Amino acid sequence: MMTSNLTDFTLAQMRDGLRARSFSAKELATAHIEAVEAARPLNAFLVETPEHALKAADAADAALTKGEAKPLSGIPLGIKDLFCTEGVQTTAASKILEGFVPQYESTITAKLFGDGAGMLGKLNLDQFAMGSSNETSAYGNVISPWRGAGDAQLVPGGSSGGSSSAVAARLCAGATGTDTGGSIRQPAAFTGIAGIKPTYGRCSRWGTVAFASSLDQAGPMARDVRDCAILLKSMCGFDPKDSTSLDVAVPDFEAALSGDLRGKKVGIPKEYRLDGMPEEIEALWQQGIGWLREAGAEIVDVSLPHTHYALPTYYIVAPAEASSNLARYDGVRYGLRETPQGGSLAEMYEATRAAGFGPEVKRRIMIGTYVLSAGYYDAYYIKAQKVRALIARDFDEAWAKCDVLLAPTAPSAAFAFGSKSDDPIAMYLNDVFTVPSSLAGLPAMSVPAGVDVDGLPLGLQLIGKSLDEQGVLNAGYAIEKAANFTARPARWW
Repeated sequence: MMTSNLTDFTLAQMRDGLRARSFSAKELATAHIEAVEAARPLNAFLVETPEHALKAADAADAALTKGEAKPLSGIPLGIKDLFCTEGVQTTAASKILEGFVPQYESTITAKLFGDGAGMLGKLNLDQFAMGSSNETSAYGNVISPWRGAGDAQLVPGGSSGGSSSAVAARLCAGATGTDTGGSIRQPAAFTGIAGIKPTYGRCSRWGTVAFASSLDQAGPMARDVRDCAILLKSMCGFDPKDSTSLDVAVPDFEAALSGDLRGKKVGIPKEYRLDGMPEEIEALWQQGIGWLREAGAEIVDVSLPHTHYALPTYYIVAPAEASSNLARYDGVRYGLRETPQGGSLAEMYEATRAAGFGPEVKRRIMIGTYVLSAGYYDAYYIKAQKVRALIARDFDEAWAKCDVLLAPTAPSAAFAFGSKSDDPIAMYLNDVFTVPSSLAGLPAMSVPAGVDVDGLPLGLQLIGKSLDEQGVLNAGYAIEKAANFTARPARWW
């Protein structure tokens, strides 16, 4: 079998092919390494680690020969550069962490590597995961493998834009992402792949560079729902090093995967119908409703009345937590240090943070510091936390009527670079459908379900009850089978 064809397989097909000895793990790793090298114009990878992928491949081939394969033996993955990787630079796409080489492994990457996966490299992202388009990275924009009208370059979504671009371009079998307000689901929708944000606490945050600690959650991004289920099982699990980690059993998500929704109720939240929403998004949503009905589900209307307040609530809570988390980057212990001639300690702090942080990160730090300041803490931050509790209560009341919710993932298909970057509010509106479930800590997934008039991918989102990732995956699987999404970007790089 020609190694150039191996990158077209799904992760499940790669795993099964390795176990059948149809090809070797080294052949699989080599094919992906070559694909990564050829796709450098996409700027998806900040660091390439072919030696890691090949070492894991050699170990996988030895294990396969002995019949001792692990769940991910020989599977080449991309790792978002928000996860600390021992001995490999981790920057969170910010100049302030340039040259930082962790001496420890994040729990998520340790679990994946422990299950036999190899790392092809560290993936680009919006700086400190702050962005919806991958235009805020200090190391340049990630380019989507898809092209728009007139051959326009498109954003791959954010913040996990390097992950979405790499998976869609067949550079890796799957990738890690993080989702604070939609940063797995929105880029997955923009690039025609699948991605799931599990319940808050399902995946350890230890060793992951923090943005907003009460919202950040790791999750997989892959070609399809089955691949996400396979990766999710390896990523989940209790971690005593993370105080928010949930000590609950991890199901075999793949084994329980079923598109049969008989006996299930799917809720349609009326508040997700926005004024001015493109007709094709509404049409796809209606088609999704029909697909789930055909899979045996009963469709019910539900109300999430506080949805209208989700975005403003998120953009108070998340920047507040970011301003606190990013206070550690001061030029004293690690990363960038700018020392003005004859300057004081305070001036060194100021110069370091001014040079190291990008405009969007500075904007969110300033917003967060403002809402936490004396005189404004009660008016903004405390009030936002109260509204967050109401948003979570809306979902709790909806679960009395249904098992899972169906909604669009994003209000549009991918857009061209620069079309929203001058207007932060327009950019923030990209998260309008994803933020509510993040505030409530619920599992949610985007599945590719169709294309717009320009042939660009559109996603549908499933939101589930706390710890019911299986219900979300099953509903996503039903949509995937019905949609039969086969569109893929034409190679131009």
